[in-house]
Amino acid sequence: MPGKGQETWEDYQKIGPGNITGLETMVAYLGGSAFQTVIDNPVTAYRQLVQQYAKNEKGELVSSKVATAEAKAVFKSNPVGASLSGLGPRLIGVGFKRIPKFGALLGIQFMAFEGGDVGLIAATGASIASAPFINPIRMIEKQQRAYFKQTGKEKPIMEILRESKAKNFRPLFRGTVPLMGHSLASATTGLVGQPELQKWIQTQLGSKTSMDRTLTGLISSAVVSPIYVAITNPLSRLEVIMQTSKIDSKRISVGEAIKEVAADTAKFGLSGMFRGQGIGIVKAIISLTTFHEGRLYCMDFFKHRNEAAGRIYKKPETKPKPDAAKPAVPAAEKPADKPKAH
Repeated sequence: MPGKGQETWEDYQKIGPGNITGLETMVAYLGGSAFQTVIDNPVTAYRQLVQQYAKNEKGELVSSKVATAEAKAVFKSNPVGASLSGLGPRLIGVGFKRIPKFGALLGIQFMAFEGGDVGLIAATGASIASAPFINPIRMIEKQQRAYFKQTGKEKPIMEILRESKAKNFRPLFRGTVPLMGHSLASATTGLVGQPELQKWIQTQLGSKTSMDRTLTGLISSAVVSPIYVAITNPLSRLEVIMQTSKIDSKRISVGEAIKEVAADTAKFGLSGMFRGQGIGIVKAIISLTTFHEGRLYCMDFFKHRNEAAGRIYKKPETKPKPDAAKPAVPAAEKPADKPKAH
């Protein structure tokens, strides 16, 4: 039975608060995600290599300085190829990854009666529900870049799929557990925290200064990003360790990946644990800002188009509650007084 919220396809196409439909909101989220993916891909690729090269060819842990130099060498030898590596699956993943994630996010949001803003309940549910859909794309993306140093080019997608097929595609789900934590942190800080902080900044500073939406979005992203990266960077390391090992070799478990990060920390201190932290903050600022700018641009487009066509949201009229008091008996219907006894 349909309850409160946009739970049917027809409801999903109805104009809601803000003069935009649920379907248009989904498309706006996908548009913002595609824009973000193209802009932040070079930084994403560079960060993976910095984390992946924590070990040399002999399997020995090396310092962050050595790993960074290795990553820079790869980019210098093939800047275009390295910058665009993994972009194909990431763009395909905008559909395969984002539709389940944003669909779960917005669907749970409406069913949880959280209104127009994404809340914590929706973010938590979406992080768990979307992980099996997202993980194969992330695995393919990382495998494409994993052997750049050895071959100088990205690994073909079909080769990755053939190797995975030999093991019944189970390798595509390596790293799903840390991904759930990563997605939860991403959803709560990026999809929930950043918009709320941006609203506050616009209220406090926007009315008193000439700051526009883009600048306030950049400031809020800069504030949220260090928190987000501090939470997700160790989880990102676990993903990289588990997803960049050879597909035809024995998989690395979550426990083994944790032991590797612990060994790195024991040898190099916090710089070992938080490899890629600095570039991760830069990436997060770029990603959050471009995603929300792209999303808001699309939402404004749909909103203005709907308003021009006269499709304006009308708040449902609330019927007055009936008086709970017992209605008075009309005078004509009152029982006649009994005659007094003489």
